[in-house]
Amino acid sequence: MTEPVTIIGSPVSPYVRKVLAACAVKRIAVEIDPMPPFLARDGFTDLSPLRRIPVWIEGDVTLCDSSVIVQYIEETRPGPSLWPADPVERAKARFIEEFADTRLFDVLGWKLYFQLALKPIFFGGESDAAVVERARETELPAIFDYLEGVTPESGFLFGELSLADLSLAPAFLNGRAVQVNVDPERWPRLAAWLERVETETPLGELNKLARKLMRTPPHAQRARLEEFGLTPATAHDWAGDVPRPGPMTPQ
Repeated sequence: MTEPVTIIGSPVSPYVRKVLAACAVKRIAVEIDPMPPFLARDGFTDLSPLRRIPVWIEGDVTLCDSSVIVQYIEETRPGPSLWPADPVERAKARFIEEFADTRLFDVLGWKLYFQLALKPIFFGGESDAAVVERARETELPAIFDYLEGVTPESGFLFGELSLADLSLAPAFLNGRAVQVNVDPERWPRLAAWLERVETETPLGELNKLARKLMRTPPHAQRARLEEFGLTPATAHDWAGDVPRPGPMTPQ
């Protein structure tokens, strides 16, 4: 029997859910250390130089960055492909993954979820009202307009489920946690696609878990994993007690 892979990182993170969804599609057994990145111990920098999650540990292989990890999964595991077969469609899907990891998360993740939900808890500071207002009123509608234009009326982004879907959808849950929703009247295709991803892919259950963990203190999150059939990694707990930003964490 193949030993489970260890994934370090709380499923509250869209990047962690992206990797866990890919593991579910490929039927990879995982153990999880649900550590928030801002509570990582000092030695975590040796695993993740940017102090970001997820981290993948499989025997002697240690990888960080969700895009690197999912590409490794695709190249080393059989089962349904995580990318479209056509080279042009595959290139477009990879752009969507990049757009999700950078522009979408910059606004939904850093400028909204971090400012409103994480910054006050972990670092005791007030959210930057100007950053939040610009993200809500200007940046996010432009992003949703673009995504509405590339979203099909039915099915997934490139026909079969791909990493484009599994990369783009997770951040919207974090947005909903700070009252950011996709208006189905203004962006009907985007809203309908999100509903399909929620109900027809492994992200549905992972999002349910993330919602519970958002309401659970960090050091109590391990116990909740088993409610969703996930195994906590018990060999080492990387979470410390003192919050600290990573080298690329916004101030």
